[in-house]
Amino acid sequence: MELAYYSDYAVRLVNTEEPGRGKDSLTTVDAVRGLFGPSQEAARRATDADLTRFRSVRARLRAVFEAADGGDEELAVNLLNSLLLEFPVSPQISGHDHRDDDGSPLWHMHLADHPSNATAGYAAIAAMGLAFHLTEYGVDRLGLCEAAPCRNAYLDTSTNRSRRYCSDRCATRANVAAYRARKRLEAEERTDRTGRTAENAQDSTAPTER
Repeated sequence: MELAYYSDYAVRLVNTEEPGRGKDSLTTVDAVRGLFGPSQEAARRATDADLTRFRSVRARLRAVFEAADGGDEELAVNLLNSLLLEFPVSPQISGHDHRDDDGSPLWHMHLADHPSNATAGYAAIAAMGLAFHLTEYGVDRLGLCEAAPCRNAYLDTSTNRSRRYCSDRCATRANVAAYRARKRLEAEERTDRTGRTAENAQDSTAPTER
């Protein structure tokens, strides 16, 4: 498993909250466990105490995305470094579940998951994954959706650094909104021109005082 894969852990956690819509799906232990995906052993360690801890880490990860999205690279890096220091990882070489055609292991780097609690394990993986993505692709590849009020986090892997939305749905909604805004502006401009033309016509036909 490539270490960049773990960056999705950060996105999944950040997007459990939608501040612009007043929504928060991180309200139960089951919701916490669902974030781990196939890592069932780590998920089983989650308890009620992890809810508050997960929300705290979520806020700090969102701050990284906000700094990157705002163009403040140094702040984004500093915030992420603070997470890396607080939640260190243990990298290991692994070959489980990955075999080539002759059955030999396909060795790869893996982040060992053996911290004291579920939050520490998840935060370590999310921070390290995000750090690999940042250093591999650049700080500007960490973004927040421009389709208000969404503001979900996303990782831009496009070839021309052109991604602006977290999903196709948000991109479509934003494009439709922009199209309607242009149409309204065009209609207002036509109305304004028509009004000026009518005023000019009235002025030209008005009797001249002697």
